Amino acid sequence: MNLETFQKSMYTLIVETSTNLPKDVRRAVKRAKERENAGTRSAMSLDTITTNIKMADENISPICQDTGMPTFKIKTPVGANQLHIQKAIYAAIEQATKDSKLRPNSVDSLDGSNSGNNLGPGTPVIKFEQWEEDYIDARLILKGGGCENKNIQYSLPCELDGIGKAGRDLDGIRKCIMHSVYQAQGQGCSAGFIGVGIGGDRSSGYDLAKAQLFRGVDDVNEHEDLRKLEEYVMEHANELGIGTMGFGGETTLLGCKVGVMNRLPASFFVSVAYNCWAYRRLGVAVHAETGEISEWFYQDGEEVSFDTAQSEEQEVKSESRVVTLEAPITEEQIRELKVGDVVQINGMMYTGRDAIHKHLSTADSAPVDLNGQVIYHCGPVMMKDEDGQWHVKAAGPTTSIREEPYQGDIMKRFGIRAVIGKGGMGPKTLQALGEHGGVYLNAIGGAAQYYADCIKGVEGVDLMQFGIPEAMWHLRVEGFTAVVTMDSHGNSLHKEVDKSSLEKLAKFKEPVFS
Repeated sequence: MNLETFQKSMYTLIVETSTNLPKDVRRAVKRAKERENAGTRSAMSLDTITTNIKMADENISPICQDTGMPTFKIKTPVGANQLHIQKAIYAAIEQATKDSKLRPNSVDSLDGSNSGNNLGPGTPVIKFEQWEEDYIDARLILKGGGCENKNIQYSLPCELDGIGKAGRDLDGIRKCIMHSVYQAQGQGCSAGFIGVGIGGDRSSGYDLAKAQLFRGVDDVNEHEDLRKLEEYVMEHANELGIGTMGFGGETTLLGCKVGVMNRLPASFFVSVAYNCWAYRRLGVAVHAETGEISEWFYQDGEEVSFDTAQSEEQEVKSESRVVTLEAPITEEQIRELKVGDVVQINGMMYTGRDAIHKHLSTADSAPVDLNGQVIYHCGPVMMKDEDGQWHVKAAGPTTSIREEPYQGDIMKRFGIRAVIGKGGMGPKTLQALGEHGGVYLNAIGGAAQYYADCIKGVEGVDLMQFGIPEAMWHLRVEGFTAVVTMDSHGNSLHKEVDKSSLEKLAKFKEPVFS
């Protein structure tokens, strides 16, 4: 094989997967947008999502800033040198990271250092399989950490909140899948897709679940019972009312694929791999001798275009008022905000993820004066130009609940007035918002190009020792839009949606499959 050409083919696959949403996924998003009620927060979210998809196409930049754990499934002809193929993939990954098509995401689990090139023990993931065809089938999925954290595994029999006892049968499996959709809420950037693995052991069950995400959205399961199960979940999961971003709404799930394998007599696992709306997986057929791409997968069917003419401001006017803020923000301004308000921020904001929050929890002082300021839960994709100036290539929100142990205390210690993220936070933060006079703003998960366009300049950076995603970036923004989902009066949209969806989950207790 011409390895230089093969490396270029893998680079092309990586870039396309990061920046170009597959046609089958686009069709699913379009169907969700057409189904949603106009003027709602979910409609606004879907409008932002479709705008973001279009911007990623035009900019050839990451759809979402969290380019996840690159996971390859490679089928090779008998006799192909898999060591050479692996080496070429590593080189392509490193180049794509250097070109800001991937965010550096490979972190040492012991000391927290970032390799900077997405290479390291266990990253990327490459799963090889031999077959008797004469070409290479190479498929890639980029599954971000936010949705990865909503994966869940059940051991049957078990008792599930809201839906009762799940036994070792098809109905028990059904209950587990419905519960998995409920527990994800908006933290996995709903509306999402799920892959389900029935059986195996703990590790092979998760592998089977993730393998289902390599299936096409519109394919039909050949196993009759599993086909009925997939259809049932797709029909009823959206009745939970969780909606896009967990804002409530008509569409919570965009796809469900189920696979099965044998198990041990003592074990019965149901494993669920959750994927966000930014379902980035593509595949190519590669000529085994030349290394050139001969065919693309998941790109067949009708072309999908989105009508992005109606701005999100127009979308939400019927349901929400729009408030403009510029830091430093006063407590009085914060106390005036209520759940459901749409906030547009101009001026400065500062990024802070896991490493920053842990650091601030014990630090004597912050790198900058945070009194009255805005913290953005974000790990951007950054690029430095020839003059040494940093530019933001992608900058959507990360899942906020990870900062729950720190957030309230840090807000009170340093005077932070607003926090932006996705998926909401818990009771400790909600209590602190009331005591201190703070607000939680939910940005649209995955909309990395949309929010990067709102960032007009990078004014500085601190704590770069934590790596690019975890550093504190000083961002000058204009028209940065998010929704108040937790206010200073004890109200939480996330708590309300969780409660209502749990009540709706109870409708599915009774047996369905005989």
